[in-house]
Amino acid sequence: MIERALILANYEKAAVRELAAELEPWLRERVASVGFEPDIRAFSADREALSPALRAQQRPDLVVVLGGDGALLGAVRSFAEDPVPTLGINLGQVGFLASTPASRWRPTLESALEGRCDVEHRTRLAAAWLSDRGEERRSVALNDVTVQRGSHQGMVRASLAVDGVWVTNYRADGVIVATPSGSTAYSLSAGGPILEPSVDGLVVTPICSQGLSNRPIVLHAGGTLSLTVNTSSGITTLAIDGQAFFSLRQGDTVTLRRHAVSYPLLVMPELDPYRRLRNRLGWGAEPPSAGTA
Repeated sequence: MIERALILANYEKAAVRELAAELEPWLRERVASVGFEPDIRAFSADREALSPALRAQQRPDLVVVLGGDGALLGAVRSFAEDPVPTLGINLGQVGFLASTPASRWRPTLESALEGRCDVEHRTRLAAAWLSDRGEERRSVALNDVTVQRGSHQGMVRASLAVDGVWVTNYRADGVIVATPSGSTAYSLSAGGPILEPSVDGLVVTPICSQGLSNRPIVLHAGGTLSLTVNTSSGITTLAIDGQAFFSLRQGDTVTLRRHAVSYPLLVMPELDPYRRLRNRLGWGAEPPSAGTA
């Protein structure tokens, strides 16, 4: 039963402010406690500063995100350690993650409150690496982890290993390791394949590789991936979901594993992942008639 709901909004968008003015009072009539945060980044920073006990005490039963996929990624980062069923209402450009159209927010929220929404348990990545002080750093990604060169420097040379076995070397602008959720994000733009959300796999996609034989590869998500920066002519950056950024040095290794806990995203009952792809990528609207090729 949902007693505490939290609305997270990208309030910079006029469409978000307009929808929030309608949605918030509607939700307050149906849920005992409703919180509202107009700045997802500020909320995430404030929540990160809380003690684990306070985070658990303030944990809602449902998170509703108003915005696009970037806003939803920010919301997911806010609850990285204690995932909450999250519904994204799309007011952005694409909406692979924030999949509910703004025009369908009422019936979808009703379904969520009644427990009728479909739940997609999304694979996440746990990343670990050493800081320049030798301290272990950790982060969690829903979409992707990217090792990339700076904007005004030469290519990065990086090597990939799986479970300690060397796979290949890359000389490229960077390397993306994406979950099925992230396969429709940066990895797709770099030429990677699309994975259905339930697939137990990861995609490794080089960015503008100089080696023409370097191609995206799909790996089982149960392995341990290691990306090592072999040679770098300047700043190398580790990007987590395109929202958190850390500096890497030559010789640094980023270790990636499937996170033990998936993240529950709520979607409209009738919105299957293939329909989502058709809508977002402009594929054919209707299946062929019986008997046609």
